[in-house]
Amino acid sequence: MNRKLKKGKKLNKEMKPMKEIRTTKSKFVRVRCPKCKSEQIIFGKATTKVRCLKCNYLLAKPSGGKAKIRARILEVFK
Repeated sequence: MNRKLKKGKKLNKEMKPMKEIRTTKSKFVRVRCPKCKSEQIIFGKATTKVRCLKCNYLLAKPSGGKAKIRARILEVFK
């Protein structure tokens, strides 16, 4: 690999350190509606109100970053 260098400059042959791979902190959550007992999978950082598909009960509401979950959490998916 040829590079044009200015006078007095040397080519640095050291390898640059690799960047870390970021992992997401967001998760999907399986919840059970307290009113009709049906199960549903919702996003842990929901930005809109999440309602039960059967009885329309409010399961989660947004609050900045994470959603405030108002139902029983059965399982957390990573």
